[in-house]
Amino acid sequence: MSTAPTPVPASPPPVDLVNVQINGQWLKFPKGTRMIEACRQAEAMVPHYCYHPKLSSPGNCRMCLVEMGMPPRPTPGQELEKDEDGFAKIGWMPRPVIACANTIGEGMGIRTEGKLSEECRKGVMELLLINHPLDCPICDQAGECKLQEFSVEHGNGESHFREEKVKKPKNVDIGPRVRLDDERCIMCSRCIRFTAEIADDPVLGFTERGSFTTLSVHPGKRLENNYSLNTVDICPVGALTSNDFRFQQRVWFLKETKSLCTKCGRGCNMEISSREKEVFRQTPRENNDVNSTWMCDQGRLDFHFVNSEYRLTQPLIKVDGKHQAATWKQAIAKIAEALKSVKPSEIAIIGSGRMTNEELYLSKCLIRVLGVENFAVIPRTGGADNYLRADDLNPNSNGVRTIWGVEPGANLDTVFENITRARARVVLVLGENLMKAGLEARQLQKIEFLASTHVLANATAEQSHVVLPAATYAEKRGSMINVTGRLQKLNKAIESPGEARDDWEFLRDLILAVSGTNGLYSVDDVFKQMAGEIELFKGLTLSRIGELGLPIMETSEKVPVLEREKERKAKGVIVG
Repeated sequence: MSTAPTPVPASPPPVDLVNVQINGQWLKFPKGTRMIEACRQAEAMVPHYCYHPKLSSPGNCRMCLVEMGMPPRPTPGQELEKDEDGFAKIGWMPRPVIACANTIGEGMGIRTEGKLSEECRKGVMELLLINHPLDCPICDQAGECKLQEFSVEHGNGESHFREEKVKKPKNVDIGPRVRLDDERCIMCSRCIRFTAEIADDPVLGFTERGSFTTLSVHPGKRLENNYSLNTVDICPVGALTSNDFRFQQRVWFLKETKSLCTKCGRGCNMEISSREKEVFRQTPRENNDVNSTWMCDQGRLDFHFVNSEYRLTQPLIKVDGKHQAATWKQAIAKIAEALKSVKPSEIAIIGSGRMTNEELYLSKCLIRVLGVENFAVIPRTGGADNYLRADDLNPNSNGVRTIWGVEPGANLDTVFENITRARARVVLVLGENLMKAGLEARQLQKIEFLASTHVLANATAEQSHVVLPAATYAEKRGSMINVTGRLQKLNKAIESPGEARDDWEFLRDLILAVSGTNGLYSVDDVFKQMAGEIELFKGLTLSRIGELGLPIMETSEKVPVLEREKERKAKGVIVG
């Protein structure tokens, strides 16, 4: 009997490379690469406004004009003249071409720094500034405005325009989260293409012609989809501004910290913009394996609780029915005393899918030390859309599955029943409000000793005998696993207010109080110990995760935006 040959996996088709000369240097690029991308890879900067790699290229700003040339077509029997590199000499065109919509070809030449292209850019800049209000001192975009930058690099320094500027609508309310200043608009159409191509909500368009062209919303429509603030991100000038961030802070005073959105399980990569102890805005950070360059409005605006006046800022112990300020040492000693005073079967621990892997690991260590079998994590679902939002609203459910070994929500009914029937005499709640999860105050009052950690004052904290102030996602380092199985890293942007502490520190000290020392001095130590015990993290460290994360587990979850982006890239509609 003959055995069938072992199938050989198909290899990807070979990529055709073409030779292109950019500013006198010959380089190789895949055939079909856009000129602007080839120049970028060659570190030859081409200024642009309308071009965006995730959107179609209309070629309407004309700022990316470059000189282009090709070898002349030889007559029959004629030998092409070669340059010193052995390539056919290039015949340069007398007119520039746009780099955003044209692709490269074999033997092509591109000049980004010649006199022709530089003079053309100066002309384009002068036209763009003719009706611009030049109100940089009061514009939110000042400091990160491409019109400012390119006017310095490619502007004339003076204008030939002597007439009155065209006046257009200002401070226009086009949606609940975005304002429009039409006088600043340079008609790049990025916002129009985003709403039509990415958000599937084509409510923006141009009206009128020439100098009177105006950006507006269609009659009876508003820019109110859950991705509207992405138009503010991609606007190269200050025409579209965020109502939330408007006039709040100058961008050059802000510190940018690379971190993750914790609003749902997608774990969109973002930058936290902060100053001193306050967060002012959150914007998407490019990661083509997670969120492309986009982010939902719900996620980016979910930071105001960090600066809330209702933040818990010091440990509290209830004495004679009233909470009194205490030290961390006193609070932890009180909890440890309660945990050691009852049987393991009389203890319940409720965790959160919002906890980092490191916090989940130490809480599992506490569960193991105490011998507790009565533990659960509160689930949150129902957030999915056809773009980025995941159905799982907990940012680290995969961390719960991996480290606690349970499904979020599993055993929760049993834990709640034990609380209701007063079987759970000591209950520790980590980062959750049980009143929002379905329990009532009268049920919590049956608990002999209730301790809770949380960021904000809440109904469960009100019923707790010990309350501990926790750190928010913006105030700590740690890792999480998103719904697609990618291990990603949170970074600390600001200091916690008052005496609020990272949960891993509290858990470490509580384990020490009930069992003895553990020798953990940093969150990196926690990750290292966790990696030594859990196979999924083996060989990793917190620093090795990197800025874009690492895939460590397989899931069936797909990202709708990324799937559509792949299709558009394959068709050549976008660069991607």
